[in-house]
Amino acid sequence: MEPSTIIQYVVILVVLIIISLVIIKLTKKDFGLEINKLVKCLGGKDNILDTEVNMSRLKVTLKDVSIVDKEGIVKLGAKGIVEIDNQLKIIFGNDSRTLKRYVDDLKK
Repeated sequence: MEPSTIIQYVVILVVLIIISLVIIKLTKKDFGLEINKLVKCLGGKDNILDTEVNMSRLKVTLKDVSIVDKEGIVKLGAKGIVEIDNQLKIIFGNDSRTLKRYVDDLKK
């Protein structure tokens, strides 16, 4: 194989890697931005008493459930919300664990 052919293959490989990284970056959610919106929809960080994760659900214990923007939470990707007393069980799927970690970090 000639050196020029090897160089062409290397260039093609590098271009494919760059394209793959750009696609991954564009499809990856910006959790920082989403978390700020989620916390705002939950009535602010002072309204959040506790968070737990159970499978695909993020369970949030709140001071005042009446100030929650449930429609806003659904727009952020929640597949469902169940309200029990001062708790919301929000179905976020695989993102629940990551969202809990970000909310907990915001509360510190």
